[in-house]
Amino acid sequence: MDPNPNNFPILSYVMAKIPSVKRTFSTAASAAAADFDVENPLPSSPPRDQEPYFELTEQMPHLTNPKLISAMRLAVADVAQTRSVLHTLGVRPDHEAVDTARLKLSEIEADLSKNLEEIVLTPHPADSNQHDWQVHQAKKEEECQKAAEREKEIYKAVIALDEMHEAYEKMLSEAERRLERIYEAAVAGNDVVEESMGKEEKGSPERADEMNEEVARILKDAESGKAIERIDLSGRRLTLLPEEFGRFKSLVALNLSNNQLEAIPDSIAGLENLQELNLSGNLLESLPDSIGLLFNLKVLDVSGNKLTALTDGICHCRSLVDLDASFNKLTYLPTNIGYELVNLQRLSIHLNKLRSLPTSIGEMKSLRLLDVHFNELRGLPLSIGRLTNLEIINLSSNFSDLIELPDTITDLTNLKELDLSNNQIHALPDQFGRLQNLIKLNVDQNPLVIPPKEVVNEGVQAIKNYMTKRWVDMVMEEQQRNSLEAQGQPETTILTRSTSWLNNFVSNVTGTVSEYLGGTKGKLNADPYLNQQL
Repeated sequence: MDPNPNNFPILSYVMAKIPSVKRTFSTAASAAAADFDVENPLPSSPPRDQEPYFELTEQMPHLTNPKLISAMRLAVADVAQTRSVLHTLGVRPDHEAVDTARLKLSEIEADLSKNLEEIVLTPHPADSNQHDWQVHQAKKEEECQKAAEREKEIYKAVIALDEMHEAYEKMLSEAERRLERIYEAAVAGNDVVEESMGKEEKGSPERADEMNEEVARILKDAESGKAIERIDLSGRRLTLLPEEFGRFKSLVALNLSNNQLEAIPDSIAGLENLQELNLSGNLLESLPDSIGLLFNLKVLDVSGNKLTALTDGICHCRSLVDLDASFNKLTYLPTNIGYELVNLQRLSIHLNKLRSLPTSIGEMKSLRLLDVHFNELRGLPLSIGRLTNLEIINLSSNFSDLIELPDTITDLTNLKELDLSNNQIHALPDQFGRLQNLIKLNVDQNPLVIPPKEVVNEGVQAIKNYMTKRWVDMVMEEQQRNSLEAQGQPETTILTRSTSWLNNFVSNVTGTVSEYLGGTKGKLNADPYLNQQL
């Protein structure tokens, strides 16, 4: 829960001085401290390579002043208190869990309304006293409401915890700015350190709209009714996109890359025929929900911004084929993104802070490329195996977070390229040999044991052969064990999912294996290496 010293250097330094927190910022410990990010807390893990943490007092010598530190500690008392509470409550729930909790609350409310309505509409028995009946009905309503409240408690707790973490993150940013002002006051020689929270610098002019002549000309053309299909305003140092841009009904492609835009107006929803939108290389911290009204949008590039999340509205852009949200600060993807973006073929979300992918990603049946390298993935959802059209996956450089792959990844029989480098994977999935179309595999910088290093050095085909033979050996060993068991016992072994692909290799080896694998006769010559081993 401690602030990341890379993002909040002064706050991190000051909070390290608070007695209740035992932290040091030695050179050896700094990498581990930097790795622990309050925006995405995790249990402690082996430190990864980070940029060196320079002693802050070398750059800000006034921090050695005890009086200044004391004032700063008082200024961040609210942060320290909130941090202590969050330490007790636990880490932030993931986005999917929060969405599920909200859905459950809605379902409980709906059920409650239905039950209360049934109670009210229950006819009064002819042999019952009117007063007693009313008391009985009131009691039933009260019990029904109490039961609903008990059921809602756990889901409310999940949402409340998420909201507390959200508020804490905003608090950190405000506290860092507060400390910067206090330090500047100390440098100026002021004896009394005063805060100026929420106050703008005096005399600072309002930011003027930066619209160069080309922007003005484009808007003039729009007013004249001229049909414009493509606009390229990249690299114009624009800080503001005029609302009038929403009038370009005929616009097909809009390039606003490499500017200084901090927001996109809601009027962008008026670009009803837009197919390509490039917002890369700006200063965007969020996208408007109205972007979901761009029903014809096929290519969206929002890379190189400051996005911490993608608006749920993006899920309504069902025509999207290519989505690039790389080089941002994303910590999660919308829960339903896979259910909605079923036409997506390329998803580039590398260089973010993603800890997981939503289960719904398995519904992106058109997906051909998935790039999630340089994130903090702790694993992949089992649903990944449904992406049967996937040809390229880049999972590299998730470092100490990614330690294994789900078995379902072997269902991706059209996979051609797989990059697993710079992770902590010890073994490939048992049925890895099923990836018959795999021609490019990178497993460098992994503590790989299965397959052994000598096999890896021989290349991807040797790896597939090794894993195939290893799996067949497992099949035969288990068959031998099963033969010792009572006849007629149902077979519920690890072989259930392997029948079809193993038939291609071993159906002619022995009658026993063929019978166990069951089914059609395969081609023994499909793999000379395996035939020789068998």
